[in-house]
Amino acid sequence: MKRLAGQILTPQGFVAGAIEFADDGRIARIAGTPMELQAVRDSTEPLVLPGFIDLHVHGGGGRDIMEGRDAAARVAELHARHGTTALLATTMTAPAADLETAFAALKPVCAGRGARAARVLGVHLEGPYINGGKLGAQPDFARPVDAAELKRLHAMAPIRLITLAPEIPGNMEAIESLVAAGHRVQLGHTLGSYEDGVDALARGARGFTHLFNAMTGLHHREPGMVGAALAHAQYAEVIPDLLHAHAGAIRVALRAIPCLYCVTDSTAASGMPDGEYRLGRHKVTKCLGGVRLADGTLAGSTLTMDQALRNLVEVLGLDLADASRRVSTHAADYIGATDRGRLVAGAWADAVVLDRDLNLMDVYVEGASIELAQ
Repeated sequence: MKRLAGQILTPQGFVAGAIEFADDGRIARIAGTPMELQAVRDSTEPLVLPGFIDLHVHGGGGRDIMEGRDAAARVAELHARHGTTALLATTMTAPAADLETAFAALKPVCAGRGARAARVLGVHLEGPYINGGKLGAQPDFARPVDAAELKRLHAMAPIRLITLAPEIPGNMEAIESLVAAGHRVQLGHTLGSYEDGVDALARGARGFTHLFNAMTGLHHREPGMVGAALAHAQYAEVIPDLLHAHAGAIRVALRAIPCLYCVTDSTAASGMPDGEYRLGRHKVTKCLGGVRLADGTLAGSTLTMDQALRNLVEVLGLDLADASRRVSTHAADYIGATDRGRLVAGAWADAVVLDRDLNLMDVYVEGASIELAQ
């Protein structure tokens, strides 16, 4: 039985002790002495946190999910090296044939896991059921919800999360049936009003895609989709690269949305040098720490989840336990993966080992080290 020692973050707080991993990849037991937060800060022992969970991943390591073939497997390896132990492969707005190519390649990746890769839990379908007037960096193939298309794609690879614009005719009415079919629905790439957002939440939508970005903003007489999220949401995703949203805006969301969680919205440029990369049918350029279309529009990010954690702690001032929840536990709970995103007996043995500067020392996915040194 494998054993991992350090200062371990459990749901009850930090303990100085060890985790034992069972042969089936789950946590057998955690034993240790409770620690005060100040003692954790003062110690030189490694920190052991739940593995990161990223529900919005388009690419990484030079590969794009929409390519098909072995792209998703390579993307899962890149993000595992940055502490992500589970993720949703995220598709782009695209013609049906392009989506089917991506989904056909995702089926075996969702069914199995590479030795040094994150677990791909399923698909985040970001579009095509969005508003063509709020594409952001999405290609212009937006269309209303198509039940037959969804059924066909879901049979190829499991769709866990769907982003849609509720104001598009037919989309609002589709939310209840999508939720009943087991999909999590969230709102994004939308010109919808505050009232549209509230109505969609009442019908079963649960979250918001990259909060603040590609949605109607907050105005005191027209609160917009951002206002609906801040006033009513339990969950929303945000990109904490400090380019997509100002630190002050993220602080507002942290105060308003109890289970705000972080995503990378990462692209093929993640983990790669400056240059030109693919994002769906778009060519994008990485430079100055960001990824943009030719017209300057932000087009996903180069963020990784280990940097997201550091930004939460070092820039936004969150304590480590709160920051950890926002890069793992809340996302797991949001999609119903309650055996991930926490270090407890019976959960999957997904963990990151960090030094005092929050740099990764090791990553365990389902009890197996991915061996960062290789």
